[in-house]
Amino acid sequence: MPVRPPRPHRFDLYAALAGLLGGLLLWALGLDTRTARDGIVVLEDHWWVLPPLVATAGCEALRRVMPRTALLVGWAALTLDTITQGNLITVLMFTDLVYAAVLYGPPATARRVPWISGLVTVAFTVVPIAAFRKPEALLIGVVVGLVSLTPAITGWIVRNHRDAAEAARLRAEQTALLAEMDRSQAVVAERARMARELHDMVANHLSAIAIHSTAALSLDDPGTSTQALRVIRENSVEGLAEMRRLIGILRDSSDDTEPSVAPTLDGLGTLVDGARTNGLDVTLDADHGDTLPAPVELAAYRIVQESLTNALKHAGPGRVTVALHQADGSLAIAVTSPYGDRDGPSAPGSGAGLVGMHERVALLNGTFEAGPTVDPAAAGGKSWAVRVTLPVTEGEPA
Repeated sequence: MPVRPPRPHRFDLYAALAGLLGGLLLWALGLDTRTARDGIVVLEDHWWVLPPLVATAGCEALRRVMPRTALLVGWAALTLDTITQGNLITVLMFTDLVYAAVLYGPPATARRVPWISGLVTVAFTVVPIAAFRKPEALLIGVVVGLVSLTPAITGWIVRNHRDAAEAARLRAEQTALLAEMDRSQAVVAERARMARELHDMVANHLSAIAIHSTAALSLDDPGTSTQALRVIRENSVEGLAEMRRLIGILRDSSDDTEPSVAPTLDGLGTLVDGARTNGLDVTLDADHGDTLPAPVELAAYRIVQESLTNALKHAGPGRVTVALHQADGSLAIAVTSPYGDRDGPSAPGSGAGLVGMHERVALLNGTFEAGPTVDPAAAGGKSWAVRVTLPVTEGEPA
């Protein structure tokens, strides 16, 4: 597929046309920059002024799309113009070509053109003075500096400002992108935290309701149904209270709605009593200090709560043991329950509880293990064990 040549910028076309018309007007009026009496005019025919003018105007149209080529052709046209009677517009358009080569050209061109212009200016300053031995020869270097060095330095300054503005814009875009990424990650983390809280607070009560309602529906015993309905009511009330606490956390403090205090390990006894009411045979062995960090206490409480919920839904008949011990700068949690087929009704599970426990432990740099283990004392020879180690000092790995 052939490559289409770049199209000149509209402004450059207008500038080239304006320069050409202006140069033709000066030529028609006979306003030349030199005369034959100056001694440097080689081509004295008045028509020789037009080829450099036309060539420079054509280069002016290509000043953005082909800056280096335009500068080289313009330099040749200016050289030809210097041996003719000359046209001021040709010189002015050449200065713009130097400026455009530095501003729009490749980085190498932008670096070299000012140096070359500077060297040419120095050469046309020193050589004429040394050759003519007159102060007026200094004007040659001044003119060359105005024609080549001044636009080159101007283009270099503008290019640096443009590059600095572009770099600042890119930094602003990157900062905005990073801020958006941080915001998205914060939203995802907050959603995950609230999902864990919602699951841990409500799953226990809903599991008990599901199991006891199944028992009430499957057994034709008024006493059993009454006991099951009593348990269902208790769990419904407690679950509603937990939901209100969660809503209080989500909402801003206002009027009669105040966020409740997060649960601590002091509430393990009440938690175990609730599990016993739901039908579990639970023993609690808690030996921990009174100065645990709040995140550790909350995580430990939720892990025990979720472990008891899983035991209520899936454990076989037998005893559930809950043990918490603090030693060597860490808090060890172990919850074991019978592993095997259960005789009574069960509640379905989604695996979100284990995921939530693992996330809580990972946030505190702890260790988490959950799975069946060999237990000769348990019915069937197996038990389900959840073992967690949480560092007491925040930020320390377990």
